[in-house]
Amino acid sequence: MHITRYTDYSLRVLIYLAVQGDRLATIQEIADSYDISKNHLMKVVHQLNKKGYIETIRGKKGGMRLHRSPSDISIGILVRETEQDLSIVECFSSKNACKITPVCGLKSMFGEALKAFLEVLDKYTLADVIQDQHRPQLLRLLQIA
Repeated sequence: MHITRYTDYSLRVLIYLAVQGDRLATIQEIADSYDISKNHLMKVVHQLNKKGYIETIRGKKGGMRLHRSPSDISIGILVRETEQDLSIVECFSSKNACKITPVCGLKSMFGEALKAFLEVLDKYTLADVIQDQHRPQLLRLLQIA
């Protein structure tokens, strides 16, 4: 299983916003904090806003913040919503051309593994990621004042 950069950045944005609290943050701040591309983050932020994870405020004093409580943001649901293709092998996709699919046992094994992977992620929320005892370290590492 491979999580795309898009999902990785989605998680990073949410972590940043959860750690910094109600203060508005900008895309540039988050990009600088993680040393990642502002252009990539713009797409991520747009989708997170569209899906209701964050709220954005336009204007000179604008920015973004979480729209939901960290305890209400399921990691499993976020991964499902940000990953475009959870087909870990060709036989999961609609473009499957593998000749042995009808008799191959791998599809059911990988299906079971994917189900278990998502079930584990479903047990956790953003609040679990930013545990209180790690908050001071996260603030320091992300250079949040």
